[in-house]
Amino acid sequence: MTKKLTDIIKEYPDAVRTEKPLIHHITNYVTVNDCANITLAAGASPVMADDPEEAEDIVSLASALVINMGTLNKRTIESMITAGKAAKKKNIPVIFDPVGAGAGTLRNETAARILKEVRPSVLKGNVSEILFISGVSSGAKGVDVSENDKNIREEIICEKIKKLALKTGCVVAATGEKDIISDGKRVIYVENGHRMMSDITGTGCMTTSLTAVFCSVSNDLLLGTAAGILYMGLAGEKAFNEAGNRGSGSFRTALIDQIYNTSRKNIEENAKIFER
Repeated sequence: MTKKLTDIIKEYPDAVRTEKPLIHHITNYVTVNDCANITLAAGASPVMADDPEEAEDIVSLASALVINMGTLNKRTIESMITAGKAAKKKNIPVIFDPVGAGAGTLRNETAARILKEVRPSVLKGNVSEILFISGVSSGAKGVDVSENDKNIREEIICEKIKKLALKTGCVVAATGEKDIISDGKRVIYVENGHRMMSDITGTGCMTTSLTAVFCSVSNDLLLGTAAGILYMGLAGEKAFNEAGNRGSGSFRTALIDQIYNTSRKNIEENAKIFER
């Protein structure tokens, strides 16, 4: 474990609770409630404004913007572009989750358009989504990671992420059994989490929300992104120990509780985060 990383990242929850940043979401209808609640649990304030006529006004009040492609439609696509451009003009971090990239034409074209027109600050997706965007035929399975992509060697994925970060100018994070985050030069690995996190919908979307929360209080988007992924992984481990035997519904509630009760002690003792 790299001491320097945890020393910095463990300060973020207190900063969030002090600053109470507003996090603007244009996100997945399936998981929007969980995203709002995980944002509140972390100490920030969520707003879920996705109409094109108010997207620019709302984002101007925010400390970070989440763009999530989970449930696309023509109206929200325009809101994403409008809000994203406005956020970039005001130097507000834009966290883009290309849910389902590789699964269909609309998603593929929308992801390409957002990357080109908005130029997000952070691109965070699962391994299949990130590989597809990097130009690899990833075998995406809907919004889930394909079995084939799970077997791609770690060093190949890492190299693709670094190149994509340099090409797009954003921090790129690929989540999976081992999470890999890079700005094109530095690479951070996170190894926290639990298998049961894949048994409920929304853990990826909630992780994106946490990433936005921590990027809003960090002057280093690589570390802000790593923090969002790390804290979700730690919460997953503790939630399983607390409620996993009761079922997925209890586990989902326990996840939010664990973010609410985030402690420095937990990150000091249990964080598995490395910079290479």
